[in-house]
Parts: sequence; structure tokens; C-alpha cells
Amino acid sequence: MENEIWLKDVAVFLAAAGIAAPFFRAMKQSAVLAFLLAGVLLGPLGLGRLVESIPWLHFVTISNPHAVEPMAEAGILFLLFMLGLELSFGRLWALRKDVFGLGAFQVLLSAALIGGAVMFFGVEAGPASIIGLALALSSTAIVMQILIEERKAATPAGRTAFSVLLFQDIMVAPILILVGFLGIGGGSVLPAIAQAVIGGGLAIAFIALMGRFAVRPAFRLAASAGGREMMLALTFLAVLVASAATAYAGLSLALGAFLAGLLLGETEFKTQIEIDLEPFKGLLIGLFFMTVGMGIDPLELIANWPVILGGAAALILGKSLLAYSGARLFGKPRHVGVQAAALLGPSGEFAFVIVGAAVTANVIGGQLAVLITAIAGLSMLVSPLFARAGSRLAGRLLPGDLGVGQNAPEESSDGHVIIAGYGRVGRMLGELLLEENAEIIAIDSDPKRIAQCQKDGIRIFYGDAGRVETLMKAGLESASQIIVTVDNPDKAERVVKAVRSRRKDASITARATDRKHADRLIMAGASFVVHEVAEAALQLAVHALQDFGMSSDTARARIARAREEIYGDPEWERSDEA
Repeated sequence: MENEIWLKDVAVFLAAAGIAAPFFRAMKQSAVLAFLLAGVLLGPLGLGRLVESIPWLHFVTISNPHAVEPMAEAGILFLLFMLGLELSFGRLWALRKDVFGLGAFQVLLSAALIGGAVMFFGVEAGPASIIGLALALSSTAIVMQILIEERKAATPAGRTAFSVLLFQDIMVAPILILVGFLGIGGGSVLPAIAQAVIGGGLAIAFIALMGRFAVRPAFRLAASAGGREMMLALTFLAVLVASAATAYAGLSLALGAFLAGLLLGETEFKTQIEIDLEPFKGLLIGLFFMTVGMGIDPLELIANWPVILGGAAALILGKSLLAYSGARLFGKPRHVGVQAAALLGPSGEFAFVIVGAAVTANVIGGQLAVLITAIAGLSMLVSPLFARAGSRLAGRLLPGDLGVGQNAPEESSDGHVIIAGYGRVGRMLGELLLEENAEIIAIDSDPKRIAQCQKDGIRIFYGDAGRVETLMKAGLESASQIIVTVDNPDKAERVVKAVRSRRKDASITARATDRKHADRLIMAGASFVVHEVAEAALQLAVHALQDFGMSSDTARARIARAREEIYGDPEWERSDEA
């Protein structure tokens, strides 16, 4: 019976993911809002309440949200892992001022403001401080999903918000220690904090050593074996081991996943990992947002709507004003401060975790906890709308801002050349283009070749150039031309088709092994095909004709006519209608 309920709940979730999310995207709304509302509506506190009086609702509602919580938590881990992939240790070091300066400013002042307001209503200092700290934290999952959906994670506002969120994630462990301290009446907080700091340092050192001496060699071995499945399994293993290490040290699982992403983001396999994980991440994150929605009680919202609505509004506005003030204090432009403030104003998922721990430790009463989580849940529910309003206001302050997409290749400009396949032919071509100051981005699937190119300073991605996702990571939308030099005929055809499926106007030059292969490439959408057998024969013919006594100019003219006869064949040219 339990298995049947679990399967039914999974089916309801998949239906929500397949219907609600695309519908909201078509309405130009965030998919986050779709999953949150679906959780409220389909959860046990929503339509699930009516199952006894309307039995058929059992088949369209989620009966046991706790059964899917492990999968939802996995979604958070992989979201943080993907964020780590997007960064690097160099970038993280560059953000240290925002992480420990602006982040501390936002969390501590917000906690003081919220805690003071709660004390004003008669709550004691201890519980009020926990409530203040819980509500001071924002939602890493919601904010980063919004930034990723709108391709703004790499913008100044996105980096500012992420820096604050990273500090908030670091603060979760100390806050939970404080909850335990208040619950037992004090006395052992300093040893607990010292243990957490020492354990956390050892865990981070272990993860760094693992990345340096184990991760890269293991991934190169998997790539050499040609198995995407092996690489995917190694990715999952790296996330789980790093998360377990930080959890064992008393820190959050999410921090370990983030560190694992940082480590793999420094490797040549970053792009392929991002592409392979994208479908898993979307579903797991969606499940997390639905579980958050299931924790929001519509009847509680209705019964205490003045307090909850007023509390949520005051929370969002107060935190937003503090976040904006902090951003300006730390030298951020107005438009960056506005958008970061709109993202950080609502509460986050850790409010549920901290308040739940406080209830268990008898620090906060049950009725007060219900009220606080309702305020936090409502603020999270409106966070996509508030973020969009902030983005519009930021756009008015600086039109055209926030245009740098996350999926664009780093530090690239329009007009670069993509070389698919960087073997002998691709490398010779690339070196020639680089000598002429052309910008190239190469794609290859040989890990040894990738490592050598990175040593030589050549921008190259590990991945399958026959996949649109890989081409997009290499900047397909802005490339001036794509040159296909892979020596596998079937793979070359797949690359041409993938490029043409995304860009009808692309200039595609492809290498063909023989006449039949050339015809296939033209049919697939290549703009021009270079016949390697014909080119070799023509070059040999030049020298042969000269040896027969023909002058150099005459021999080259004859070869030019022969080349025109080959490449001038209409079947070898892609028509404008193709």
C-alpha cells in the first residue's frame, strides 16, 4: 500500500512538472512560482484536506510529502553543486569582501531588526533572536533558480546576491548550535562552536585534497574510457562524498555540494557535467519547491491573514531596505542594489529547518512556530513576483542592464569561431586563425588533448559537439562561423545537424572524408564542404604537372579549374533554401 501511495505521489509531481511549469513559462512567469503554488494546492494542507469528503481527490493530491523530502533535499545539493561549477576559486576569492562583509551586514542587522520587532510583541529575547536569525536568511534555492532562469547569475546583481546567500549558508550551522545551546540552558556552546570550526576546517581540507589528487585523474580515466555514464556516476559520488564530509563536521550538506562544484569547475569536464546534470537538477529543484509549498497552510493564512500578510510585507520590505543599504555601503551601483535587495527580501527554506529545530528543543512554542513559518512561506511564495518587480525597477535605473547571460561563454565576444574537433586538422586550423588574431573556441572529447590545449592557453571545452547544449556553452548563438573537423563521418554529420537546428543562418564549413560523405554533410546543412581526399589529390597533382614540365602558374591554374569542377558542383553547395 505504501508503495502505491509513493508511486501516486510521484505521478502527481511529474504531472505538475509537465503541466504547471510550462504553463507558467508560457505566461512569462517563473517556474518556481508554479511549483510553489502546485505544492500549496496539491499538498495535504490544500486539496488533500478534502479527500475524506471527495474521495477522488486522493488521486490528484500528494498524501505523504515526507516520502519525497530526500529527493527534494537532493535537489538543493545539486543546485549548490551547479553554482559551484559556475564559479572558480579565483572568483570566490574575489567575492570575499561581499561574502564576509556585505553578507554579515545583511544577516546580523536583519536578525537584530526582526528579533527586536518580535520582542516588541512580547516574545522573550532567546526565542526572538532565533526567529530573527531564521527569517534573516533568504532562499538560496529560489533566488538562484530565478537568476538561472533569467540568465542573470553572472551579472553584478547576481554575484552580489550569491555572495550574501553564501554567507547565509555558512551561518546555518552556528545558528543551529545556538538553538541547541538555548534548548539545554547554556554551558556548552563554546566547545560546540570550537568543534564545528575545527571539524569544518578538516572537512574542507579533505575535500580540497580529494579534488587535487583523486577527482581529476578519475574523470580523465572515465573520459578516456568513453563512458558518459561513468562520468555521471563519478559526479554523483563527488557530491555525496563532499556533502557527507561537511555534514560529519557539523556543517550543512549544501556547503559540501558547493565545494564539490568548485573543485569540478576547475577541471576541463565542467561543461559536460553541467549539460549532463541539467535535467536531474530541474526535476529535483522543482520537487523541493513543491515540498516548500506543501508546508504552507492556506487555512492558517486565511484565519490569521492580517498578521501573516502584514508580517510578510514588513519582513520583505525591511530586509530589502537593509540589503539595499548594505549594497550601497559596499560600493554597489543603485541598479545592482535594487535587484539584489528584491532577491534577498523574502525568507528562505532554512527558516523551516531552524524553527523546526527550535520547536524540538522547546525554545519556541508550537503556535508561534506555525505563525512564523506561515509568514516565511508567504514571503517565499511571492518572491518570484518581487524579484521581477525589482528587475524592472533596476532596468529603469539603468536601461539595458543585466544583459550578460549566464550561458554565454566566459569573457567571449561576438564573432568567434567554433572548431568542432581539435585533432591534427583542427589544431593546425586553430593555430592559423590565432596567428591572424581570430578568437576561437574548440570542442573535443579527448581528455589528453584537452589537457594539452589548456596548458597551451587555448580555450577548449570537453564535450560532444553533436549536442546542441555543448554548442550553446561554446557560444553558438554569437559565433561567426562553425568549422567541423572531426574525423568520424557520422559524428561530423550530427554536429552539422545540431548547429543547423539551432541557427539557420550559421556559416558551417565541414571536413568530408569522401564524396559520399560530402553529399551527406551538404544534405545535413553544411554551407561548404572540404573534400580531404580531393584536396590531397589536387596538391599531389600540382607537383606531378610541374615534374612533367608544366610551369608553376600553369599547373596551379589547371588545378584551380579542377577544384572548381569539384566544388562548383551544385550538389556540393548548400542552397539558400536549405
